Amino acid sequence: MTAFSLEPAQLAWCAELRALAAQRLRPLADKGEPGQVNRALVAELGGLGLLGRLFTSGALDLCLMRESLAYACTEAETALALQGLGAHPVHAYGTPAQRARWLPRVADGTAIAAFALSEPGAGSDAAALALRAEPDAPRGGGSPAGTALTAAPDGSTRWRLTGEKCWISNAPGADFYTVFARTGPDAGARGVTAFLVPADRPGLTGHALDMLSPHPIGALDFDAVPVTADDVLGAVDHGFRVAMGTLNLFRPSVGAFAVGMAQAALDATLDHTAGRHAFGGTLRELQAVSHQVAEMALRTEAARLMVLAAASAYDADSPDVPRRSAMAKLLATETAQYVVDTAVQLHGARALQRGHLLEHLYREVRAPRIYEGASEVQRGIIAKELFARQEDR
Repeated sequence: MTAFSLEPAQLAWCAELRALAAQRLRPLADKGEPGQVNRALVAELGGLGLLGRLFTSGALDLCLMRESLAYACTEAETALALQGLGAHPVHAYGTPAQRARWLPRVADGTAIAAFALSEPGAGSDAAALALRAEPDAPRGGGSPAGTALTAAPDGSTRWRLTGEKCWISNAPGADFYTVFARTGPDAGARGVTAFLVPADRPGLTGHALDMLSPHPIGALDFDAVPVTADDVLGAVDHGFRVAMGTLNLFRPSVGAFAVGMAQAALDATLDHTAGRHAFGGTLRELQAVSHQVAEMALRTEAARLMVLAAASAYDADSPDVPRRSAMAKLLATETAQYVVDTAVQLHGARALQRGHLLEHLYREVRAPRIYEGASEVQRGIIAKELFARQEDR
């Protein structure tokens, strides 16, 4: 079994981040336009040095940042995470020229990054990507609605991307996209290539999507968008490795985001039940209430420990990172859904009023159970890893 505890310096840093989020980031988040990239907020994250840490810190630091920011400002947490998700493939797999062009601007908050993996027919089933790169001359007229992205070879070192990406965070407001397209004929994980595609490439357009929680997310349309060997991240036909390497790092930190929201809901519930009088006393004096609060705290702490253990395993280059990452994301996101829902129940109707912390968290907490691999996908990963380990015995 893995034991885990944080050092005093780490705990102090988390407290500092929560204070910064409340005092400097929350006001900027409140001024942002719902559903659009908040560039002022991203610039402040860069000015505070937090975006730069995405490229110099390990998974544990990433989790501590995301939990701490989420506790006080989910918008700041999400802005930081999306910069990391979109730019990590450049940091980990990019050429020196790609890194030199984009990473300094991501770190200072002047360039917005995005991770373009999902398609209308390939969300949780990432291996089903159909955006292709094939040997065709450029064709005008746009791509038909709902078509998958294809990468058509245009010579030996050039391709044309045609099709769609959907549910892409920071689209269409990003400055560049890490785009995954099928370059080989093989189905499944084989034959996928990752490309770094600047937003100003001809033929690339997009539109915003109106989601339950106001969040910068949209769809992208590729009409014979030109890319070359200079735009490849990693190696041709090995893009699935780029995608999974990125997700193995960020999945535990999605759990950290969820834990931050759960802790905020728990703390709000502790305050509410201590001050709310009903049935001749405070709510916390009712056993039915106190037991629910205890369960919220128990699940939140269990999720936190699993997230931090998974992050530590990643930093230690443990062979069981895929299983641990999947477990951490699964437990933490399902836990946060339970904790926030229970907090709303204990607060009553006031928690459903627009502008209430729990009304905000109630909308925010739903999406993490879907993106970067839905809960069902995480269960599949866990089972696959367990069965493989049993067969190796």
